[in-house]
Amino acid sequence: MSSYNNSNQPVVPSAREALNKFKMEAASEVGVNLKQGYNGDLTSREAGSVGGQMVKKMIEAYENSMQ
Repeated sequence: MSSYNNSNQPVVPSAREALNKFKMEAASEVGVNLKQGYNGDLTSREAGSVGGQMVKKMIEAYENSMQ
């Protein structure tokens, strides 16, 4: 039995709006046209590029905070 729970919910619920803004900014930077709501029509490549850009920016922010 697995205790893994993929609820796809932010750990801090009040951060939802900021996370959505962050996602839209990342999508814009990589040229993916996201819309509010359902984006299931994106290709795997497009969705992956948005997620990859978000991770890249998070790592960059963390590295900058260490200086």
